[in-house]
Formats: sequence, structure tokens, C-alpha cells
Amino acid sequence: MSLDSALLDAARAAFAGDAPALTLGAVQHGTEAHPEPLVRIPLAMLNRHGLIAGATGTGKTKTLQLVAEQCASAGIPVLVADVKGDLQGLAAAGEPSDRVRARAQETGHAWAPAAFPVEFLSLSGQQGAQLRATVSSFGPMLLAKVLGLNDTQTSVLTLVFKYADDKGLLLLDFTDLRAVLEWLTGDGAAELKQYGGMSKQTVGVLLREMVELEAQGAMAFFGEPEFELEDLMVTTNGVGRISVLELADVQDKPRLWSTFLMWMLAQLQASLPEEGDLDKPKLVFFFDEAHLLFDDASKALQEQIEQVVRLIRSKGVGVFFITQSPKDLPSEILGQLGHKVQHALRAFTPDDEKAMKAAARTFPKTAFYDVQETLTSLGIGEALVTVLTPRGTPTPPFATRLIPPASRMAALPPTEFAAQLASSAQVRKYAEALDRDSAREMLERSRAQTQTTSLDGPTEELPGEAVRGSSGARPAGRRTAEKSTIQKVLESPTTRAVATQLTRTLLGALLGSPRRRR
Repeated sequence: MSLDSALLDAARAAFAGDAPALTLGAVQHGTEAHPEPLVRIPLAMLNRHGLIAGATGTGKTKTLQLVAEQCASAGIPVLVADVKGDLQGLAAAGEPSDRVRARAQETGHAWAPAAFPVEFLSLSGQQGAQLRATVSSFGPMLLAKVLGLNDTQTSVLTLVFKYADDKGLLLLDFTDLRAVLEWLTGDGAAELKQYGGMSKQTVGVLLREMVELEAQGAMAFFGEPEFELEDLMVTTNGVGRISVLELADVQDKPRLWSTFLMWMLAQLQASLPEEGDLDKPKLVFFFDEAHLLFDDASKALQEQIEQVVRLIRSKGVGVFFITQSPKDLPSEILGQLGHKVQHALRAFTPDDEKAMKAAARTFPKTAFYDVQETLTSLGIGEALVTVLTPRGTPTPPFATRLIPPASRMAALPPTEFAAQLASSAQVRKYAEALDRDSAREMLERSRAQTQTTSLDGPTEELPGEAVRGSSGARPAGRRTAEKSTIQKVLESPTTRAVATQLTRTLLGALLGSPRRRR
């Protein structure tokens, strides 16, 4: 069926106006595309979040690349997850080819090659600037998902975090968390009475899961210096920086990196001020392979993810989820996504057909397309698109032939990638790990002082205090109560010197994660 005037008039009505916007492509029907009007997303609506979905090989990654580089061109910093290394090419200008020229001509787009300012991040430290988070800022709920804990084990982990917060024990890396667990099942077991206690069997499970995660390299990404989220929000000469989290070397740890992305999003929500509606967002966040975040997620974690996504809009941050099918996301999350770019879906099995029907129902009704049929007939680099207008109303869905990205649509050669890392100030900034005085050192000193005191003479332990005479025996006629050894340590000058750091360890309402220090 040819493009008719009614369809074009509807597209012009949907995308008319002079509001600054990203350009996705040209309206099409069947095999015919019309270069006017162009399908666009208003910049002011990007913080209403979005979805990029479609079967493998239909062009999701290139759409992500296209939207990311246009955000950067508009002066908006971007964070993207690069699972397979396909997005390294954002740092290099695209290469003209017959295919690119043909697509540009079909869509009426004046294509020109362009490179963008890129910083590479890495959980392993091998593919970019070392991304680290302290155990305390990660919080018990996200850590429980990484460790694969059940509800009971998660509640015990939450108890441990609460105890550490109350006692001023800084949990910076896994050695700190292990030290607290061992303390609470040993010398400090009596201090758990007011928290309800915990079984040694559960602690054993936690320790085993931690050892397994450490064997996968957790010592590299739990600790300090913690990544400063301000480093994501940089513009250079009016162009937003694109931060690319390289995940090719941790592909086999999806629970870990998907949860780390959620940690970054939660920290942004907790630390950024309220902004309301802006002319353009302060940051756009692309969450690739988003289904991994929700696989096996507890109800509490899922609810708090939903809360972060809902609240972060007013902080000036837009979030795009990238996955194969809208069905991969909970309906509560899907309902908050104002922009949908749905690439082709294939119905090879009954489950595929069910997923396709569910995807079709997420689009507004249209008189111009059979949505379900269109979803099966789209080619590579084509998508069914609905966005929010500057007024915040959804457009009808339009089949869209997407324009080609301006940057290179391939990974960088190894030598070129190595040169990018060698020239990065951010790589140098986070290269060296720090080991500050924290829970492990504090508890070691407490143990040493306890052993020294026990050699001096007998003590009489009372709940919350230690009673000693000057000679080691209790004085006649009265009892001299002293603070416990651990309380002395916690009130020491060393502890007070790091007290300003404790705000980041307070359990907040969001993902069990505290607000970051300013």
C-alpha cells in the first residue's frame, strides 16, 4: 500500500513544530518511505524515558547508537552499556558506504560522518576507567541480588548493614563486610541481641557467595576511590560526553553488571537536586539487556526500581531500556516509558506469538497500520515508533525507516582502542585503589585490645559494659563501669575523622542505598 495523504498529514500533525528534537527517521508504509516529515523526539520529553526493543539482529544497537550520538550533539551527556563492544565506534567518525548513502537518500537525511567525545568505563579495569562502588553505598538489596540471596538471607544481610551503620563501621570493600560477619558470629555475637540475631548457617552462605564473587574479580570493583557520578555529566564545546561502560569482558556475569548499572541510576536519583521540567535532560541513561535486572528480582527490589525510575524524571535524567520484547519489563516500568521504538519481532513459537500480541497492545491505536502485522514485516533498521509530543501527548505509531548513525558502526581496532585508553585522564584518575581505615581495621584493633586486656587480669562483663578495678579485680563496695572496647574504638579520633563519610552508609529508602556525599 502506498503512502497516502492522510498518513502524511497525521505524521505532520504529530511531528510539526520548531521545538528542539532528535531525529529518528522517515515515515514509511510497506516498502515505501517519505522523507518529510521526519519522526522526532522532543528534547524536553527525553526525561519521560523510553524503550528500544526488537528481536536479535533487527537494529536495536544501532538505534541506541543513533539516539546516543544525537543526544551528545544536543549537549546532553550520555551513559551507555556496551555488552558486545559494538558501541566503541562512537569515538570514531562513520565510514561512507553504498548502504549508508542509500539509507540517507531514502530518509532525506543529510548524512555526514562524525566522532564524539567518549570515555570508556570498566568493571574489571581492563577496558576503561575502573568503576568502583563501596559496599555500603551499594546497599544490601542490590548486593543481595548480585549474590543470589533468598529473602531470608537478604534480611540477614540488611541486618548486618544496619548494625554497621549504627556502630559507625565503614563497609568499603568485601574484606570489611567479611570482618563484620565474622565479628557478629564470634566476639560480637552478644551485640546482636537487640537486632534479632542471625544463624551461623546463613552467615556461612553469605561468606561462600562472597568468596565466589571475589573469585570473579569483585575485589576490583568493590572499594575506593568510588566513581564520582559528576564525571558522567560533562560537556565539551557544547557536545555531551558519552560514557561507554564496556562489558564484553564480564558478559558471563550479567547479574553483576546489570545491578551495577542500577546502582549508578539509584545514586543519581539520590544525589541530584530536583529540577522539574527542563528544556533538555542533564543526562540520558541507556540500560541495555534490561531484562537481566528484573530476572529473579525480589518484589521489594522491583518496587524500588520502579520508584527510582519514576522519581528520577524530575532530577533531569532520562532512561531508555533496551531489550528484545516489552514483555521483558514489568508492566509498572513499561507504563512509565513515554517513547517506544519497536523493531521487528518474529513469531516462530507460541511464546513468540504471545509476546508479539503483548507488544502490539502497548501501542496507541492507529487507522494506518495493522500493528501486529507491521511488527512482523519490518526490515533491519526499521521500527514502529510512538513518542510524546512537546505537549506530553503520545503520537500515533508510525513505521519508521531509521537514519544511519554518524559514528562508526563497528568496534574500534585494538590499537585504536588502546590509544583511547592511554590518553584518558579518567583512566588515570581511577587506576589506583585506596585502602582507608574502615571496619576491618577497626575490628582488628578491637580484638587486639580485648586480648591485651584479658592478659592484664580478669574482667566481669555486663550487658553493654566492662567492669574492672585498677588491679584487674572489681573494687570493694562499688562497681566501676567502663565502655566496651569496641565503643572506645568507635569514639576514637580516627573514627571521628571519617565521620563525615557515614552519610553515604545510612540505609536510605532507595535500594537500601544511602545518599552520596556531596
